[in-house]
Amino acid sequence: MTGLRALFARLACILAIGQMAIAKDKPNILLILADDLGYGDVSCFNDQAKVATPQIDRLAREGMRFVDAHSPCTVCTPTRYGLMTGQMPFRVPNGGTVFTGVGGPSLIARDRLTLPKMLRDQGYATACVGKWHVGLTFFDQAGQPVRRHGIEAVQAVDFTRRVEGGPVDHGFQLFFGTACCPTTDWLYAFIENDRVPVPPMKPLDKLALPQHPYANDCRPGLIAPNFPMEEVDLVFLMKSQEFLEQHVRQLPSKPFFLFHSTQAVHLPSFAAKAFQGKSMAGPHGDFILELDHIVGELLATLERLDVAKNTLVIFTSDNGPEVPTVVNMRATHGHDGARPWRGVKRDNWEGGHRVPFIVRWPGKVPANTRSTQLTSFCDVMATTAGIVDVKLPDSAAEDSFDLLPAWLDENYSPIRPYLLTQAFGGQRTLALRRGNWKYIDHTGSGGNRYENDPDLRAFSIPDSAPGSPGQLYNLETDPGETQNLYAAKPEMVAELKALLEHSKSSGRSRPIQTR
Repeated sequence: MTGLRALFARLACILAIGQMAIAKDKPNILLILADDLGYGDVSCFNDQAKVATPQIDRLAREGMRFVDAHSPCTVCTPTRYGLMTGQMPFRVPNGGTVFTGVGGPSLIARDRLTLPKMLRDQGYATACVGKWHVGLTFFDQAGQPVRRHGIEAVQAVDFTRRVEGGPVDHGFQLFFGTACCPTTDWLYAFIENDRVPVPPMKPLDKLALPQHPYANDCRPGLIAPNFPMEEVDLVFLMKSQEFLEQHVRQLPSKPFFLFHSTQAVHLPSFAAKAFQGKSMAGPHGDFILELDHIVGELLATLERLDVAKNTLVIFTSDNGPEVPTVVNMRATHGHDGARPWRGVKRDNWEGGHRVPFIVRWPGKVPANTRSTQLTSFCDVMATTAGIVDVKLPDSAAEDSFDLLPAWLDENYSPIRPYLLTQAFGGQRTLALRRGNWKYIDHTGSGGNRYENDPDLRAFSIPDSAPGSPGQLYNLETDPGETQNLYAAKPEMVAELKALLEHSKSSGRSRPIQTR
């Protein structure tokens, strides 16, 4: 047995050395994903923003700012699936689902190639810190998966058992974070790799938390004694910094991929105490300020460890801004997190999925540049594959395009032939964008019901083609999506509808590679 152990140890060492050789000269990658941060919430994307974001603005000055970037979906879980797999979420079962609490199972199939798996196989150290929210599986005392929702589901979990289907089962070697939205979704406890080391012990006391218009998205649940509701993002920051420091100290020649997924600025807006009252734009403004601080601290950590020059940094948000934040910030502070677009989170109009997207890679991506290249989160996987010189199989990243040429040249010609987005209704609420034309294959927003919501009713725009089964807009002449040309341009509708149906039936938008 001793001989076998020695042999396995030797083989592991040889494998590690081989991976280090494979990864030589490849950049580190830091991917920062904000939550519910709108296009208009960032001052370098909105010159009328009422909250300064100097650290994010600095990142833009030192890199490339994409002004036509889109999340695959207008809500959390499906978007994260698209980011991790390069595949549109509507293509998989439950691909329109938003998990809460201990909800699952994972949307990602066990054998699917993911962004972290691809990078791990190329010799990267891979770590995920923060909100996962792509689904995982908790078990009860009988060893059965818990498939219910709410506080009763959390109470049924046996926290001595392994959690399955999380980040460490999909390519990440390390994970510290939460199952779903950290301060929203029933289970208020940290997961480390595949365990909950400190289980939730008592019901959450909401009366001890801040009371304001942005604090009403906090569901009753069970909370662990080490879970600080107002300091969660600072805990995530500390854990990411610890990973970076330990990795650079112990494995300086091995590249890393760190996925830092924030709680900020998802409701409830519980900014840490150090930021409360500092933005002069209310509790949600304070939360945006904290997010900007976190970005700055991560960038400062890269610089302190002398790895900034060889680190590709990607910053973006998972979808548009949430309804209560937009309504209240517009009314009380003159700040519009969706500006200049129509729609908010859950909507298939631009405000629901057009998001800030910034790339910084010193010496590669030209600094202080602006790109109009049409891009989706799904493209991160193929673009990263291009960076590390991996040929993706046709069975992976079916909706991912290699945007590396556009990252290196802001004037590069358009790469994507078209782009797909999905709203809250999944496959029933799809849209297709080609050039300046946007076809929405449903009526209404696809998410929020403006006619039934007293807060949103004031922002409702009557359909200029009533009775039409879908919508067609020319974003060049009508970026606000106010003039539905469905009835006026039947040929364009037919063409884009046919392209959408082909993409659905073929199971992909990225062409099959020719051998």
